[in-house]
Amino acid sequence: MINPNISVDCVVFGFDGQNLNVLLIEQKDVGQMRKFALPGDHLEEDEDLDTAAQRVLKEITSLSGLYLRQSGAFGDPDRVKNIKDLPWLQSNRSNPEARVITIAYYALVKMEDFNPSASSFAERVFWQSAHNIPELAFDHSKIVKTALSTLRQEVSELRVGHELLPEKFTLTQVQSLHESILNSSFDKRNFRKKALNDSWVIPLDEKQTGVFHKPARLYSWNKDRLSI
Repeated sequence: MINPNISVDCVVFGFDGQNLNVLLIEQKDVGQMRKFALPGDHLEEDEDLDTAAQRVLKEITSLSGLYLRQSGAFGDPDRVKNIKDLPWLQSNRSNPEARVITIAYYALVKMEDFNPSASSFAERVFWQSAHNIPELAFDHSKIVKTALSTLRQEVSELRVGHELLPEKFTLTQVQSLHESILNSSFDKRNFRKKALNDSWVIPLDEKQTGVFHKPARLYSWNKDRLSI
């Protein structure tokens, strides 16, 4: 049985090695309108929040086994009462006027590791630049902004982010990751100096292979430094 008053919405951040993206769905059954939203759904009465978030991602996008972290709760009484959202609600909810409180999660994925596909009530799923999000259904734009703010804070504190790089990486890749999430650019020399002086990473006796430029040195995360 579905609880019509509680839902979970998931902000899936994907990193392609250069850019930060967000996974969006195109909703079905909205007539001639193209409506975009986050993957989300109501809770079942017998599941906890974490289980619900994992189920939602699996059912709507086919993704599973992701790193998930709560990023906020959204309970504005009017969050699902905008007339622009009414056609979809009437097509997909037995009680379209019910008040809904949602718990938001964010997930981190290396885009090369996942190939999401649409199912359930999603017409399609697609990656969109995290810094160029179109108008979204309900209050999902606010949910994305809150999740991005949380991600930026936790990346700055080295709590997350290492999930988005390979086990062995270059300092250029680390800088690209931070720049894409923080939407800023950093002086290369100063960034590398900070990463090494603050012991973010451990230098390895290995270099890149199979590249057309001069191979760069490889590093691994200093797990004793990460604030998990």
